[in-house]
Amino acid sequence: MQEFDIVVIGGGPGGLAAAYGLHARGMNVAVVEKDLWGGTCPNRGCDPKKILMAAVETQGRSEALRGHGLSGVPQLDWPALMAAKRAYTEKIPDGTHSGLQAAGITTFHGEASFNADGTLTVGDNQLNAANWIIATGQEPRLPQIDGQEWLRTSNEFLDLDNLPEDITLMGAGYVGVELAAIANAAGSQVHLIHHSDRPLRAFDGDLVSDLLDRLKANGIDVQLNTEITQVAPADDQYRVTTANGQSWTTGMVFATAGRMPVTAGLQLDRVDVATTAHGIKVDGTLRTTNPHIFALGDVVDRPQPKLTPVAGFEGRYLTETLTTCDAPAIKYPVIPSVVYGKTQLAQLGVTTAQALAEPEKYRVSDLDLTHWYSYQRIQDPQARIKVVIDKSTAHIVGAAVLSSEAEQVINYLDFVIQNHMGPADISQTIMAYPTLASDLTYFN
Repeated sequence: MQEFDIVVIGGGPGGLAAAYGLHARGMNVAVVEKDLWGGTCPNRGCDPKKILMAAVETQGRSEALRGHGLSGVPQLDWPALMAAKRAYTEKIPDGTHSGLQAAGITTFHGEASFNADGTLTVGDNQLNAANWIIATGQEPRLPQIDGQEWLRTSNEFLDLDNLPEDITLMGAGYVGVELAAIANAAGSQVHLIHHSDRPLRAFDGDLVSDLLDRLKANGIDVQLNTEITQVAPADDQYRVTTANGQSWTTGMVFATAGRMPVTAGLQLDRVDVATTAHGIKVDGTLRTTNPHIFALGDVVDRPQPKLTPVAGFEGRYLTETLTTCDAPAIKYPVIPSVVYGKTQLAQLGVTTAQALAEPEKYRVSDLDLTHWYSYQRIQDPQARIKVVIDKSTAHIVGAAVLSSEAEQVINYLDFVIQNHMGPADISQTIMAYPTLASDLTYFN
């Protein structure tokens, strides 16, 4: 039996933030990982996706400026793009593992499962600890349909040697919309299928509709209010059938209808850790229903977005909680969310739906930015922002943005909201002009 102060189950960004932080505080820490060291984000998630997306975004800007100073549009070279992605991702597992070893943190690779006495089995190793942190994240969800065995996930998409001429995506959430944008830019015919008429439900409905219109304008076949019921081989392709009777042949079918918490195999029932369909239940200090087991990141059932920076924030929080007395409950800052593509959709803070439900407290300013100088000069085909303003203070407390520059605008507004900057504070700040930041003064 090997003894530790803390054992972290999951070697992704959240687990690593906790492990390094606790090790620096003098704790004897071990990290267990069953798959790739570094976790989903740098290996088969946000980082490689953004490498592919860099080419997509550049192509989109070039398309917008064609006839306005540029001629021709660059074409995506999929093998070269994938080589650039792999040059980054192939170094992640060994680099992450080597970093832990160099720091003096003990590592174990293999499936972890709790025993009835509260210890942990990892392969041939038996571990015991004063406290445990579960940071196992999420994995793609496979829908239960006829032909499920022929479905692929984002894991396979982000490592394709060759992109088929025609692909089908099941689910228009974050993953589906972003993969659709990438494949479309690379020249594939893309079918994006969603079960309801309201994809990306967490975002402003009007801006989601605007985004879907942009996807359609780019040639993506967006089908709402239906779902795929069957996938069957058809020579070297697949025959797809939907609930409303449509059918077509496609090169690959990807399940992009959400992700599920990775808890299978941990045997959490043996240690009295309660779970829901959305993940592990925790209290305000990220403690599970077992007082010696904590959880963080995407595996947790919580309302905050399932994002890498949130997992890292929670890892740093647990560093403090597990090394100090009477730690306060975790308090999250405003959290920006972005759907990437040629046209980006971003949101943070108080949502427009929340604001409309409390008209005595908030007002919503809906601004068409398309002809503002910052967007006109780059020929952004559609730019729009909805700003939520607290009536009592005139402070911006939330926003939803649609444009090719949404990721930048939302980060500027994150800084404004987090620092409680009012109109006077913004007007007393001199930004470089003309830039997206210099537009902030006009949003109130």
